[in-house]
Amino acid sequence: MKVGVIGATGKAGQKIVQEAISRGLDVTAIVRDANKVTENIATIEKDVLSLTKQDVEGFDVLVNAFGAPLGSEEQHVVVGKHLIELLEGTNIRLIVVGGAGSLYVDEAKTVRVVETPDFPEMFVPTASNQLQNLLDLEKSTINWTFLSPSAFFDPEGPRTGKITLGKDHLLVNSTGESYVSYGDLAIALVDEIQNAAHVNQRFTVTSEKA
Repeated sequence: MKVGVIGATGKAGQKIVQEAISRGLDVTAIVRDANKVTENIATIEKDVLSLTKQDVEGFDVLVNAFGAPLGSEEQHVVVGKHLIELLEGTNIRLIVVGGAGSLYVDEAKTVRVVETPDFPEMFVPTASNQLQNLLDLEKSTINWTFLSPSAFFDPEGPRTGKITLGKDHLLVNSTGESYVSYGDLAIALVDEIQNAAHVNQRFTVTSEKA
């Protein structure tokens, strides 16, 4: 299976690449600076917005692990729309690493995490634009999956393999924390690449701390 990873040198992207390689997948890094790729894999050195249909036509799955910097949060929407356009009319699956802000906190699905009083103001633009990316995917005709991490998305946490999946609601682990490590999110994402259990759906993951 051929997998392209956009943002392969980012914190989440690196973990996803490593997990995919460990399972024998054929991985290509799609990055702005090929010198930052540490794995011995194929590389496409391009800005994501410069990607063409020809660049992606050989992939079975395209992973969007792009992270917009603070101040440029609208790029989540811009990049998302560009990828939808690229994949329209193809069988390529798009799997997006989204955010926790769009998850619901009530069973009636009336309040999202980003709308709760304690949500940090500085991250509202990121959460709002990631939510819009999800809404754009839901209206599209491509094959997509949107993976939301838990509220505390820990780059330093261990890969435990002790994960729990959900759909649209914020999860907590056995100690009551909404937590997932980057390594454990990578497990959930590569499981999705291989099993296609959430096509045209959003899902979420939490994990245990070691």
